[in-house]
Amino acid sequence: MRIKRTIPSSGLARRTRLIAVATGLVAAAAFAVPTANASDAQTFSASRLAKASDSVRAADIPGTAWAVDSKTHRVLVTVDSTVSPAEIAKMKRQAGADAGALTIRHTPGKFNKLISGGDAIYASSWRCSLGFNVQDSAGTYYFLTAGHCTDGAGTWWSSSSHTTTLGTTAGSSFPGNDYGIVRYTNSSVTKSGTVGSQDITSASTPSVGTSVTRRGSTTGIHSGVVQALNATVNYGGGDIVSGLIQTNVCAEPGDSGGPLYGGTRAYGLTSGGSGNCTSGGTTFFQPVTEALSAYGVHVY
Repeated sequence: MRIKRTIPSSGLARRTRLIAVATGLVAAAAFAVPTANASDAQTFSASRLAKASDSVRAADIPGTAWAVDSKTHRVLVTVDSTVSPAEIAKMKRQAGADAGALTIRHTPGKFNKLISGGDAIYASSWRCSLGFNVQDSAGTYYFLTAGHCTDGAGTWWSSSSHTTTLGTTAGSSFPGNDYGIVRYTNSSVTKSGTVGSQDITSASTPSVGTSVTRRGSTTGIHSGVVQALNATVNYGGGDIVSGLIQTNVCAEPGDSGGPLYGGTRAYGLTSGGSGNCTSGGTTFFQPVTEALSAYGVHVY
């Protein structure tokens, strides 16, 4: 699920698909499908849980997300409203003897990619949100955002009228990962190390149950908790992203790339999900520490 970037109807087909992903954030809180069989009491080893996870990927069903739940020792599979009973049955067949390790949860809406931190940024044909301002060891300024936003983008502006240039894309990783980096070329732009009024001084990965906050250019500030780590999401069309932070924070199109944080700590970049900020939803985030390491930059 990626918190989509917003793209005008005149965009290319790929842009349209990416924007569609951005439009859907995970909807209302997911509910577990009750099970009552022998597998409830069965213990699954780490290797069997890994095989069960691999089987979900192999089934290749768009609208699915999965992560190992270390407390229940099951693979939690979240499915959006587009996933049919037949497709769920296909996943279980794919898992074979490890099917009992899968816990299926349904969530309303459709998983889609979504596009100071949280401010609107504009490419030639779509809008996303700035994640975090960062610097390299030489003091050069950049900002991080989602990789599905920087994928195919060159120049970035601060407004839809493209009057003030921010910079140019210097790196992009999507799918697989979902992070990108833009080098500032406009020296007159103030490059705050904050998310709104919140100063950001360090970066880390949150734990399951951690309270987190997200800021985006479409819906502003919303909070929730971390539900899972190292989640994998199948957005469809071959766009599968792994290693994500799963939360119950809502998001909407245009929020893609925006920051996930807690106090002064930077946690992630908005990837995608389903739902909206009226009914709620599930949203996934690219851990920011991976992007910082990949590009040799730091928050400040």
